[in-house]
Amino acid sequence: MSKILIVEDEEAIADLEKDYLEMSGYEVIIENDGIKGLESAMNSDVDLIILDLMLPGMDGYDICKQLREEKNIPIIMVSAKKDDIDKIRGLGLGADDYMTKPFSPSELVARVKAHLSRYERLIGSNQKSNDTVEIRGIKIDKTARRVYINGEEKVFTTKEFDLLTFLAENPNHVFTKEELFREIWDMDSIGDIATVTVHIKKIREKIEFDTSKPQYIETIWGVGYRFKV
Repeated sequence: MSKILIVEDEEAIADLEKDYLEMSGYEVIIENDGIKGLESAMNSDVDLIILDLMLPGMDGYDICKQLREEKNIPIIMVSAKKDDIDKIRGLGLGADDYMTKPFSPSELVARVKAHLSRYERLIGSNQKSNDTVEIRGIKIDKTARRVYINGEEKVFTTKEFDLLTFLAENPNHVFTKEELFREIWDMDSIGDIATVTVHIKKIREKIEFDTSKPQYIETIWGVGYRFKV
């Protein structure tokens, strides 16, 4: 049974989310304080975190940043803030998804299922030998989920790794942002293209020598992105 941690200071919302998730077969832990939420996330064996943005003690941004230094489990950030800049900041810190309040509990459950399903498939591989992709100084170890740039290991979040791997395995193919969102996040974009844009930016910062003149992930203006070989 997958274990979900909800870090949410509004108890009524947290309880409602908990009820829907438990009805779907998940074990749920609730923390109403940012500091306690971070401690629980670090010390408990949880499989996914639903993280509110505005919290007492420590906000969701700081929690997400610290978590990403230690863990790569899925993080769904939720907030009443609707501005794109808040989404971009959250995704840039390593959140896998961003939901704007109010949202339906059934939509939350659907996203939780999608993120857990993909994450479990990726970490549950039983391949006997490491499956790797190597292109022009980039080595992607799919089995160990590690990336090396000219021999130096770089740390990638779950979705950054998935997106880089997908593009590298389909070189010279132009994908729209909507196609990439459906492939990596297992759901329709629902207009939230910022998710893909932010992840591409973070990947470029780790693999490109000069992000203003990318040598690997090329922007095809008006269409999307392709991985050059």
